[in-house]
Amino acid sequence: MAESHTARAATDISTADPTLAPHEGDATAPVTETRTQPGAKPPVSWSGLRPILLRLHFYAGVLIGPFLLVAAVTGLMYTATPQIEAVVYRHELKVTPHGTPQTLSAQVAAARKAVPDGTLFSVTPATGRTDSTRVVFDRPGLPDNYTQTAFVNPYTSEVLGQERTFAGWWLPVRSWVDGFHRHLNLGEPGRIYSEIAASWLWVEILGGLALWLTAPRSRQRIRRVLVPQGGPKGRRRTMSWHAAVGVWASVGLLGLSATGMTWSVHAGASIGKIQSALAGPTPAISTTLPGHTAHQPTGSDTRTSKGDVGIDAVVASAHAAGLRGVLNVSPPTKDQATYVVKENTRSWPERHDTVAVDPTTGKITDRANWADYPLLSKMTSWGIDAHMGLLFGLANQIVLALLAIALIGMILWGYRMWWLRRPTRTDGFTLGRAPTRGTWRRLPGWFLAPAVMLTAAIGYFVPLFGLPLLAFIVVDLIVGARRRRRNEPKEVAA
Repeated sequence: MAESHTARAATDISTADPTLAPHEGDATAPVTETRTQPGAKPPVSWSGLRPILLRLHFYAGVLIGPFLLVAAVTGLMYTATPQIEAVVYRHELKVTPHGTPQTLSAQVAAARKAVPDGTLFSVTPATGRTDSTRVVFDRPGLPDNYTQTAFVNPYTSEVLGQERTFAGWWLPVRSWVDGFHRHLNLGEPGRIYSEIAASWLWVEILGGLALWLTAPRSRQRIRRVLVPQGGPKGRRRTMSWHAAVGVWASVGLLGLSATGMTWSVHAGASIGKIQSALAGPTPAISTTLPGHTAHQPTGSDTRTSKGDVGIDAVVASAHAAGLRGVLNVSPPTKDQATYVVKENTRSWPERHDTVAVDPTTGKITDRANWADYPLLSKMTSWGIDAHMGLLFGLANQIVLALLAIALIGMILWGYRMWWLRRPTRTDGFTLGRAPTRGTWRRLPGWFLAPAVMLTAAIGYFVPLFGLPLLAFIVVDLIVGARRRRRNEPKEVAA
């Protein structure tokens, strides 16, 4: 009789407003079981798949949530780095225009005097009248991927200052925040955290969308999906905020997950192979002078006796070839016989044309055009630059900041829902229960086997999705086995 009253009460609640029906796994939710005829294959329906997805969403939210929270907080910090750099390094980045700029060769010569133990790596001429010139050097004792950059006033050739830069471009503030976001400034081992976050974010977003968009609703369907509910504070109101904000932020967060995985260590390698197979090779230039082999030293070329035309002539040739915006000029080296001039304009529209310039004649010897890049390669570049807040300037930064705030809120709301689901009639500290277990055993083999194979394939190519998932399953099986043993009736001695 008590059971019938409980079922009737649950039905009344569901009929009044289906979005307030008891949640799977709640202590108050009635337990039902679908029975099938012996020998008949049980049907596959969303009602059968939903509990499995709900349990995965729950476990991933609880256990992967801390990784996502750190990624969101550090990502939010990163969105402000351009403005912070503009203030902190203004004395090196900006100049007061007066007169005619001096030659690039004079500016490079001044930088060489300031960094006498450095080897010239690249030069970025001032792009605007108030910008300084960046002269980048390899220097002994610097960490991998770090260089020493001298900032030169183009009007006076005065060295305004020096900074240790990452990848020849990022100043210390951005380098530190970027390292904190990517690997907690712990080096390669720390990258595991960010790869776990990127590998699971898309799973959480797609799973949450499926659960929320298919929840039964009788009225005001669109409004209840997109607009958080008001009313008294509690779990249902928290869930509404968690889910509705997730709907609005889903596209952006899926993009961040995809682009985050492209430069991750393990998943990134797999994605790179797939991308190369699908998109084909990207255009590349030859830095070998015409008539020479790749291993022939430039000193054997009789034309080297003519000398070097100089960096000013090289930049003029690049401008004549149509390159403009932010330019990066690399001088010849023992492995590179020509100058290489690359466009590095990463705002919209992007420009990444590259030319090789003969140092003795100043003529273009080879060229790679951004327009000839495969579409998939372009999309990858656009996605990464959007992830870094470079593609659309300030608007891009604002969107990233809003996505980070949304993700932080969703994680905290998720943990609040977990807390609100805790048993309230027990002594001591307790947390919310996990959703109903064991539903996967009711799925037919013809459906379960391909699903397991697909999941295993994804786990192989995205190992920091696959390994945590395997750990979830093992732990869940162990917990389930222990609970079954504890609930088994004990034999009573005669």
